[in-house]
Amino acid sequence: MNTQNLTLLTDLYELTMMQGYFETQENETVIFDVFFRNNPNNGGYSIMAGLDQVIDYIKNLNFSYEDVDYLRGLGIFTEDFLHYLSGFHFSGDIYAIREGSVIFPKEPLLKIVAPIMEAQLVETAILNIINHQCLIATKASRVVYAAQGDGIMEFGLRRAQGPDAGLYGARAAMIGGCVGTSNVLAGQMFDVPVMGTHAHSWIMSFKDEYTAFKEYARLYPNACTLLVDTYDTLKSGVPNAIRVFTEMRDAGIHPKSYGIRLDSGDLAYLSKKARKMLDEAGFTDAVIAASNDLDEFLINDLKIQGAKIGSWGVGTNLITSKDCPSFGGVYKLSAIQNNDGEFIPKIKISENVEKITNPGDKTIYRVYDKETGKIRADLICFADETWNEEDELLLFDPNATWKKTRLPGGSYTMKEILLPIFKHGECIYESPSVMEIAQFCKEEKETLWDETKRLFNPHGVYVDLSRSLYDTKNRLLDDMSK
Repeated sequence: MNTQNLTLLTDLYELTMMQGYFETQENETVIFDVFFRNNPNNGGYSIMAGLDQVIDYIKNLNFSYEDVDYLRGLGIFTEDFLHYLSGFHFSGDIYAIREGSVIFPKEPLLKIVAPIMEAQLVETAILNIINHQCLIATKASRVVYAAQGDGIMEFGLRRAQGPDAGLYGARAAMIGGCVGTSNVLAGQMFDVPVMGTHAHSWIMSFKDEYTAFKEYARLYPNACTLLVDTYDTLKSGVPNAIRVFTEMRDAGIHPKSYGIRLDSGDLAYLSKKARKMLDEAGFTDAVIAASNDLDEFLINDLKIQGAKIGSWGVGTNLITSKDCPSFGGVYKLSAIQNNDGEFIPKIKISENVEKITNPGDKTIYRVYDKETGKIRADLICFADETWNEEDELLLFDPNATWKKTRLPGGSYTMKEILLPIFKHGECIYESPSVMEIAQFCKEEKETLWDETKRLFNPHGVYVDLSRSLYDTKNRLLDDMSK
């Protein structure tokens, strides 16, 4: 896959702040956290995606001669600062939650530990990448859940907000659980399955529907899915498809996959009628696929209505996350290193309680029920805190502290989920393939309780603070109020 220098993919104020740091103070080491405040669509969880693109971005982070000349032309940067930029490279540390992981609000998805000028520069691009891919991966996961085991094909390229959204949206959709994409370039770049049938224009370009179906079957005998709603689904399309399938069977041709696709009309009614017609003709293994402005809610309703659809092509509503078009990830300063090398916690306060940040150098432990393997909570704590699974663990909601759960020693397991990705500017992490990430994501979702995965009124997973972090946060809040 080709890489691109995205160094200037940033907001101007990142660069003006960088120059301010350059001119007024030492380039002190700081910690920034990337996190989000709410799950899309009021869901019970989200999916982590985009880390591989963040890695590529950091690896290729440098100001070219053309970049520096452009910035010089803006007339707001000094020559000393521009000289600094000409030799710029990222020298810090980055920690992140693995792609494909289930994630929850308020916990750091990435932790950037770097000189403040470097940490400030990367904010915009990291948020752009993570916000988009987490959003689409989460939407895809919801659609996959609604399909109850049926395959979901990502069909959204032509409706995506530009080529990059189409490419990386397809990547994220595969991580979220889609079985393939119509996007051929995404297939090449990310080595994922590409899928598709034909358009109505194929049918309309022949003298009649039967001839169009027959010619398509001749060209693609091993993967023959026929679009049956160009003229009349039940009176023309399905009967002509059955005629072609019968001719194939009589000729000894047995496709690896075959069936019909519905792209309009009442999908529940038409699929049930089409299923009956196909079965009576002896084609009980023919797949009925459907498209037409699908999303998780419509698929859920069609399942309730007994639709006989086994494969779903989901386009616009998936690739754009149409009903929830933004993820809401933010990038907040949480600590500054002093001259002794100690990180001093920093906190952002707000009259909106949900916007108050968690201070300090932190990590995350995922707490699992030992018997079931299901997630009990995520525990945010200081990076140097240690835990013994044989000790009793007290979990409490940091915003509603009376909500407490005590886990007896030996009844739970813990795993640190914030992993080192860059150390001293060098990448020490090798990204899995997209299909390996997708498999990991599938396994991750098995650690969620059914009540958390449901589409409507899901049970939330607690993201708790350790007692030490909670006390530090309250102390800082008290100090700020004095």
